[in-house]
This record gives sequence, structure tokens and C-alpha cells, in this order.
Amino acid sequence: MIAVAAFAIGAAVAAALWAAMVRQLTSAEALQRENYRGHRLPVAAGIVIVLAVVLVGAAYVAAVRVNGVRAEENLRGATILAGGTLGFALIGLFDDLVGATSIKGFRGHLRALAHGELTTGMVKLVWGVLIGTIAVGTDLVGSIRGGLVIAAAANAANLFDRAPGRVIKVSVLGAMVIAVLGAPGWWLTGPMLVIGAGVGLLVPDLRERCMIGDTGANVLGAAVGFGLVLATGATGQWIALAVLVAINAASEVVSFSRVIDRMPPLRWLDRFGTLPERRAR
Repeated sequence: MIAVAAFAIGAAVAAALWAAMVRQLTSAEALQRENYRGHRLPVAAGIVIVLAVVLVGAAYVAAVRVNGVRAEENLRGATILAGGTLGFALIGLFDDLVGATSIKGFRGHLRALAHGELTTGMVKLVWGVLIGTIAVGTDLVGSIRGGLVIAAAANAANLFDRAPGRVIKVSVLGAMVIAVLGAPGWWLTGPMLVIGAGVGLLVPDLRERCMIGDTGANVLGAAVGFGLVLATGATGQWIALAVLVAINAASEVVSFSRVIDRMPPLRWLDRFGTLPERRAR
């Protein structure tokens, strides 16, 4: 139940923060970008997700510390939550503000690295492995495997961030998979808190009042990846990694938006809650 509570609290805090910050976000010229219909909206609104996670996470860490959790374990949990959330958010924020979107896919990032250019995609991969090392433990193979799952999930989330509310909906589906694989418990509190905070921005995202951008997509994807690592064993993680790699690879030759549009159930889910203009497309 504590993971479910974290999900709900994350959603409530993120929604409250959006309501309190919407005027500042919409008036900041540096954050304005055109969406798919040419309307200027605040990008990187995913920073609200990060703020919600930091606020709730800090309160949670303080509360469990008072209840007698060892300082070492408390510090490890805080490092994973803050490091994963802030690290992936900063990588995404750079993409959102600088517009570093010309290099796509595995081949593009590897080609850039071969020419001496370090892309945010490669930074994301390294950061995911480092977070995986902290999260999974001392087993080197398990740490690298877990880190790759986290990084691949973060990158996959970016691939779905092409329509209002889509990546948040996908992250909720990911949370449902995680809940089925591993019954919600204290070990899933962090991922569920992050995904819940994303849900707190679902309505403004769907109604095209903001874009969560790579800042939010990175964080949500990484949370799903971390949840998969926590909810599965080695075999499950290898399967998850294979699926995520396949999704990332498929994006280089297939348009996910076109696939979704051609499948009525997926199209309905994708359009649900959006503006009439979006549903008519």
C-alpha cells in the first residue's frame, strides 16, 4: 500500500505545484517552444515532476529516519532517488533548452562518439549504468544490466514523447506492469512516486497547456526502468532489456505515431482526454 500512497501523493503534489507555478512557466520566454500544432507552450514543464519528487522524497527520507532506519540505508535510498531523478532531469533539460535533437538513435550516438562528439544520449547511458550500480548492489554484471535497463527505458520514453500526454500514459502502463511483476511495497515507493508525479501533469499536458519535454520523459522512463529492475530477477531484467533495446532500435525505422494511428485501440487510448482538435487528426 505504501507504493500506492506514494503514487497518489506524488500526483497531488505535482498538480499543486503546477497550479502554483503555471503563471511563471507560461511567462518565461526562454521556456516557450512550438508544439505539433504550432502553439507556443512552456517546454520542460517536467521540472515540476522533479520538484514534486524532491519535496516528497525529502519528507519521506526524514520520516523513515526518525522511525529508526539506519543512516547508511537511508542515505543509499536518498542517493538513488535524488541521483536518478535529478541526473536524468538535467540531461533532459539540456536537450529541451539547447534543442540538441539532431542526433537520433543508437547509430547516430555511436557515429557522433566515433567523431569525438559526446551526445546527451551517451551521457544518459553512462548515468544509467552508474545509477544501476548504486541501486542493484555489488554484483558487477547485475549492476551493469540494471543500469542498461534504466538508461534504455529513459531513452524509450523520449521516443513516445511525440503527442500530448502520451509518455505519461505509457509510464502509467509501465507502472501497472511493475505492480503485476512485483506487488507494490516499500521497495517500489521511489518509482511509483515519480510516475505519480507525472500523472499530476497529465491534464495540463493533455489540454496542451504545457509540454513535459525530455526533462519529464527522461525521469518517467528511468523510473519505469528502475521499477523493472526492482520487480524482476536477472532473467526478467534480461527480457526487459531485450524488449527496450528492440523498441529503441525499431524507432530508427518505424514511426510509433503511425503505428498507434493504425491500431484503433491504441489510437483511442492515445487520443483519450486530448483536445477535440487532436482527436480529429
